[in-house]
Amino acid sequence: MQKSRFAIINSDAKKISPLRIFWLCAIIIFLLLFLPIIRVRFFEYLGRWLYILLFAVSLSASLTPLMRTIALKLNIVDLPAERKVHESSTPLLGGVAIIIAFIAALGANMILDGPSIALLACAVFVAVVSLIDDWRGLSARLKLLAQIIAVLVLVQYGIILSLFPANTYWGYALNFLLTTIWIVGITNSLNFFDGMDGLAAGIGAIMAFFMGIVAFQTYQPFMGWIAVAMVGSCLGFLPYNFHFKRPASIFLGDTGSIFLGFTLAALAIKGNWSLHNPIVSFAAPVLIFWILIFDMTYITVERILTGKVKSFKDWIEYVGKDHLHHRLYALLGDKRKAVLFIYFLCAILGISAIALRDARPLDGILLISQAFLITVAISILEYSGRHRHE
Repeated sequence: MQKSRFAIINSDAKKISPLRIFWLCAIIIFLLLFLPIIRVRFFEYLGRWLYILLFAVSLSASLTPLMRTIALKLNIVDLPAERKVHESSTPLLGGVAIIIAFIAALGANMILDGPSIALLACAVFVAVVSLIDDWRGLSARLKLLAQIIAVLVLVQYGIILSLFPANTYWGYALNFLLTTIWIVGITNSLNFFDGMDGLAAGIGAIMAFFMGIVAFQTYQPFMGWIAVAMVGSCLGFLPYNFHFKRPASIFLGDTGSIFLGFTLAALAIKGNWSLHNPIVSFAAPVLIFWILIFDMTYITVERILTGKVKSFKDWIEYVGKDHLHHRLYALLGDKRKAVLFIYFLCAILGISAIALRDARPLDGILLISQAFLITVAISILEYSGRHRHE
């Protein structure tokens, strides 16, 4: 009888999954970070950035299962469909856990200036609109309008590109137009990449990581801390969203992917990439975001040339399985391989952006040319993947 009881206990112990252990550890770490002695030790000896990173990781990991439960109760789920690759109904509120962890990590550990507060407020605004879309559904035009309104607010707080003279009407108009195209384009491109387990959150973390490195290289601690908080929030969520043996238990939803894209795009404009080298100032953020830029450009050109979209309305409402990750999946035959391929590609381009810091103009041109050649190689892969898919 005694042996039988011990056997039952041992059997129950074996049922504890690694994900549950990860969740329990995250809760413990999060609680420990509130101890004054630990907080002081981090700030004095280990660095504020590490404290922010652990704070964001642990809180995001702790909240994600709760968001999953809430999503199931409210029926905020993503159902399988012909244009989607997942095969079962999946909760959608993972992005809410990332948003809460990200803002809490920053609010508890740094002093925010006016533009930073405006950036976070606008990112939350577009996320709330996307949350309503996840729950009840909204038109693409209404979501686009919300993003443009958010960009207008950012511009009022000085978050605007400065590629043309700002003291002239035409220069300011062009800067505003390019700012809108950049933020709205990156935001929606990352949203389009939220089509496979771990993809959007993973590349969001990779891009934020390289932005953080550039920030510390150029002595911009506030930009670095924001980037670190983004990395941590995504890493805390990823174990629930990307696994090699089982499908995701929760998705970001448009709430999360739109928030990630908008925040990173706006942060790229807010930061100073180089004071003395215009090639670095232009090329570094382009290289870090190149995957998103390339995919958006590629599918737009192809959809127009093939007649799939014939108007702006068609373009913003079209949903297809012709993105980079879809074609890599068709080519490689495995979703996880396609996701990892894009991870490594983002890392390669991010490393190129870091190498630009002390580059001569010629070196900068060569690195940009390298990114272009990589793009050509991927285009060949995509062409093959398209025909396999079709």
